[in-house]
Amino acid sequence: MATNKRVFTLRLSDEVFDKIGFLATKEHRSMTNYIEYVLMQHLEQIEEEHGEIETGQTE
Repeated sequence: MATNKRVFTLRLSDEVFDKIGFLATKEHRSMTNYIEYVLMQHLEQIEEEHGEIETGQTE
């Protein structure tokens, strides 16, 4: 099944990469899935505090 998602590269130190890997494993998630999860949680928190973020994009 094709998805309509953009992809980008993160430049992380080995230490940060390893820490994310450790946390992802604890949550039984892949690293990619864990990073997506953390970012979505952060966006949700910010929007709860400050309102919806307007990007000018339609969904």
